[in-house]
Amino acid sequence: MDLNKWLAAAVASNTDWAKTFGPYEPHPALAVDDTRFAAAFETFTERLKDNYPFFHPRYAGQMLKPPHPAAVVGYMTAMLINPNNHALDGGPATAAMEREVVQQLATMFGYDTHLGHLTTSGTIANLEALFVARELHPGKGVAYSTEAHYTHGRMCGVLGMEGFPVPADGLGRMDMDALEELLRGGQVGTVVLTTGTTGLGAIEPVHEALALRERYGVRIHVDGAYGGFFTLLAGADGPEGLPAEPWRAVAQADSIVVDPHKHGLQPYGCGAVLFRDPEVGRFYLHDSPYTYFTSEELHLGEISLECSRAGAAAAALWLTFQLLPPTRDGLGQVLAAGRRAALRWAELIEGSEHLELFQTPELDIVGYFPVTQELTLSRIDVVSNRILQEGMTDSQDPVFLSTLRVGADRFTSRHPKITADADGARILRSVLMKPESETYVEQLHQRLEQLARS
Repeated sequence: MDLNKWLAAAVASNTDWAKTFGPYEPHPALAVDDTRFAAAFETFTERLKDNYPFFHPRYAGQMLKPPHPAAVVGYMTAMLINPNNHALDGGPATAAMEREVVQQLATMFGYDTHLGHLTTSGTIANLEALFVARELHPGKGVAYSTEAHYTHGRMCGVLGMEGFPVPADGLGRMDMDALEELLRGGQVGTVVLTTGTTGLGAIEPVHEALALRERYGVRIHVDGAYGGFFTLLAGADGPEGLPAEPWRAVAQADSIVVDPHKHGLQPYGCGAVLFRDPEVGRFYLHDSPYTYFTSEELHLGEISLECSRAGAAAAALWLTFQLLPPTRDGLGQVLAAGRRAALRWAELIEGSEHLELFQTPELDIVGYFPVTQELTLSRIDVVSNRILQEGMTDSQDPVFLSTLRVGADRFTSRHPKITADADGARILRSVLMKPESETYVEQLHQRLEQLARS
């Protein structure tokens, strides 16, 4: 795509549309001289250089990458109108687009019926899922893995619910035996399963949790904010294929969260929440005497805790899905490249004398640590931090990583040769969510080996 061409087309399209309403006089209060703007813009663009190169495959640190050009064009084109998807009178066109993309997401997960909408983030999406859970199971708490995103504990506090962290197994997934022991106490109304933990991308066994739902009458909420789109690779052929069982089971979950602003190629913020039972919409019921007046159709604000939301976010996702739909042959090919990159790097690390794989990657996150002379947690922690800092500050050949702190018990259970002389250690963590990582991973590995040797 020629981004310059289509951004210019976005402005022209908006100008042509605006002309259909007739001329008017712009107010002088909004006028800005080009010379003044040029000075401010120069300062602005200079300050934006204080960023890491999220676009480049040498950036393999956090879950960050630029949106697809189609999303940029879609967002800007709609942003020039600036619709608000809270109500149909605020954004009729983009509200229709939002309903269409949410239907595509529901189909991707296998929902036959659904109620859902976009949100500004996965945090808000999870808040809404837990809000509905509270209304359905008043007085009962929420169980989530110790490896789950911290948002669940935080949102339990916001909602006045008790949170119950459940120990993880050796792969960083919720321990089902520990969960069942907790459920026997009758204090839990909802269980959160994470399909792609943000630490190492572990996929929790949704299919096993469904049996516990029937036994103990709890709700199952799937937090797929990071990894949800990987359902497109469930049962696929080739190295990128994932075991089908947990992903097929997602279709039976009571609610699901996914973030298109991660693997859906969207700008921040674009999350989504879906409920399998549309009847939960009754918990959102409210009246707005000055908002819902142009249509008897459902306004998105009537099924959302948020009020104003950018219609441009729905427009960007709609346009992207026209080109890269949430199917295995569409968006699935983008995820497959990152998954193959992670597996390839894991293979390279396993053959290395200077790096050791922490565990086999399940999605596109690779965890590893330096091989040190002293086989202790404290030494691994120090060297991991050195590699991180030296890689990010090298002006000639930088590499951008992140670290993950792993507790001593989990670390030594997976790597018993390591002496636990501390309560944990930082390991190196690389997120390969850009498809360009597939052809760049050998260079990343060579650079990391250089840093580990020095």
